[in-house]
This record gives sequence, C-alpha cells and structure tokens, in this order.
Amino acid sequence: MRVFIAGIDGYLGWPLAQHLAARGHTVAGADALLRRAWVAERGSVSAVPIAPVHERLAAFRELTGGPLPFSPLDLRDHPALGRALAGFAPDAVVHLAECPSAPYSMIDFRHADFVQGNNVSGTLSLLFAMREHCPGAHLVKLGTMGEYGTPDLDIPEGFFDVEFRGRRDRLPFPRQAGSWYHWSKVFDSQNVGFACRLWGLAATDVMQGVVYGSWCPPADPRLNSRLDFDEAFGTAVNRFCCQTVIGRPITPYGHGTQSRGLLSLADCLQCLTLALEHPPAPGEYRVFNQLRDVLTVGRLAELVRDAAWALGLDARIAAVDNPRDEAEAHHYNPDSEKLRELGFKPSAPIGTELRRMIGDLLPHADRVRAHADRLPPTVRWRPPQTSSVPNPAEEGNRNEPETAADHDDGGRGPHRPA
Repeated sequence: MRVFIAGIDGYLGWPLAQHLAARGHTVAGADALLRRAWVAERGSVSAVPIAPVHERLAAFRELTGGPLPFSPLDLRDHPALGRALAGFAPDAVVHLAECPSAPYSMIDFRHADFVQGNNVSGTLSLLFAMREHCPGAHLVKLGTMGEYGTPDLDIPEGFFDVEFRGRRDRLPFPRQAGSWYHWSKVFDSQNVGFACRLWGLAATDVMQGVVYGSWCPPADPRLNSRLDFDEAFGTAVNRFCCQTVIGRPITPYGHGTQSRGLLSLADCLQCLTLALEHPPAPGEYRVFNQLRDVLTVGRLAELVRDAAWALGLDARIAAVDNPRDEAEAHHYNPDSEKLRELGFKPSAPIGTELRRMIGDLLPHADRVRAHADRLPPTVRWRPPQTSSVPNPAEEGNRNEPETAADHDDGGRGPHRPA
C-alpha cells in the first residue's frame, strides 16, 4: 500500500512512517515543521532530542533501503499539496497535520484564530486535493475523544439511534468540545463526513484518546520521535514522566478525578495500521474510538509515581489548581469495539510502558530540567481559583508495590519559521 502521511515529522507521524515501512508499505509525507516552531514559541524543547528533517530522511533510507519522498509544505498551500499527492498517487492518506493543543488555542484571540484556521482550512484543502488527485484513496483523519466532551451518557463510536416525536434516525453523537482546538476538530469531522456523502470519499475518523510513550530506537537516535512536556504540547502522562526524571512533583490538575481515555504510542500505531489495512467502502464515513483504558488523571499520576519508584526514583504527587473549565468528576464510558473487531490486541500494560518511557527519558533529564519553567500551567480557561487545592492523591508511601495495570500533529502558526 502507498501511504501519504500529512504531519510526518510529528510525535505520531514519524514512528508511524517507520512502523508502516517495516510492514512493507511504501510511505511518503509532508510537513511544514511547525510543531517544532510552536514548541519553541512556548520556550520549550522535545525532551528526547530529535534530528533535523534531512538527517531523519537519511536514517529512514538506511533503515528501510529506500527513500521517503518528503514535501516541506503547509496543507493550506493547495497547489503544492496537489502536486505532492499527484506525484505519489497514494492508496491512503493519514491526516496528522493539525495543531493539536487545547492550551495553545486558549492563549488569546490570535492563537484561537490560528488554530481554527489552520486546522479547518488545512483539512478542507486536503479534502479538495484528494477529490482532484486521488479520489479513490482512503483518508484516515485523526480526531480526538475531546470532541465528545464528557456527556452524562455512554459515548458511542460516532453515531447513535435517536427517537423524537415518534420518528427514529441514526445521527452523529452530539459534540460538546471544551476548547477552541477541540471545536476545530469537530468542524473537521463534519467536513470529512460531508465529503464522503458528496464525493464518495472513503474515510475513517479516529477519535483518539490521550497517547503516551516514547519512540527511541536504540540503534539510531536519528529515528527518535519527539516527546513534549510543556503545558501546551505535553500530554498529561508524558508530562508526569518528565517531572519524575528531574525530581519535580507530579502535578495532576484539580482533584484528579477527571476521566480520560488513553493508549500507548505502540497501541496507537497498531490501531492506525489496522484502520489503514481494513479500509471502508467508497462513500463510507466511519468513526473509531481509539483508546485502551479509561482512568482518572489522579490514577495516572499514581501509576507514573509507582513506575518511578520501581526505577529507584523519589517521586511524589502534588496537585495544582485546574486551569481548565471542566467538571472535576463526571460520567465517562466510551465504546471502543470497532478496532478490537479488526484485531486490536493491547500490548504491554501501562506500568511496563511507563517504566520504559522513564528509562528513555533519564539520559535527557538535563534537557527537561533546563526548561522546567515550562511545566506549570499558565494558560487558563477561567480566572484562577482563590482557594487552595487539596492533595488527595498524595497518600501512598515509598514502599507501596508497583502497579501494572495522556493529541494529534503538524500547518502556518502565529510564529512561522523563516
């Protein structure tokens, strides 16, 4: 299969390219390298050093024995995108090329406007380019479980049956997004579904949970994927692990009772590959909820603490005021059967993955320590709370046993690199 990855330089895109190539697929991609610029704008770096793109491409060639056709383009450069798709003629397109940060979108009007313009316009550009240059290709678009919000109902995979005033229909499940970023993903989903109805496009919309984990092939550091820890681009579990390697407290937001769906990076790659290798019919718009576990943020903090203890690190939990506008406790029960029906088998338990990630991060502790001021939340959905936040999560002791059992990536930012 010929797979074109938009956002190939990102946290998910780069390991996905390697994973697909190892399975015998031919991979090409595009990226404007803006994830690097956005993180730099926030005064941070990837905890794991990542190579310049030309070094990455050289390492990919050495790994696979063949080149990775790469286009340094913004998806909103519609003519350039069209040329890239026409030249490669993909069987499938994976869309990871969006700004994935809720906090980044909540900084101010300029950032909210950029995130929505970049994400929605970039996706529209891709849809029209596919219609013109590869109308038979399968689109796998990365969405987010955050589109659904936290309704007081179980969450189906995209659609549900509704009865109203004696009539029944199957409709998209209501979206209750919680940031300007998440609303951009809602708009994307509606546009992709419309393109399927209008043009016969085949698309899989992946509502992904929070991804955690590192990708650090021991043979060649040029193959490393990035791992962010700043408040804007570092997902909760990755941020917690970075805190442990520099001796900082693990800082869940609020009471830590917010529930999230999550899965490891390895399981994410497995799920995306299953979606690619089992495409929908022409004109079909399908939705997969992509997650393995549902855990509270406080429980995630405990698991990271336990993994750090197992490695001899002195980790502790210290909750901070929640900067987000969200319910501290809520119902959360999403369906996630479709990928399992395709053959998804969860890999290592979360405790094993966390120990592995902390081990990958320890050699780079000085990089994290040098940017530790980027860890605490500064972007707020609402004014700060005046009362102090209790710390119910910090209960265990140093001798507790280890327990086995946190969007998306790459378009033209407020600070576009020259």
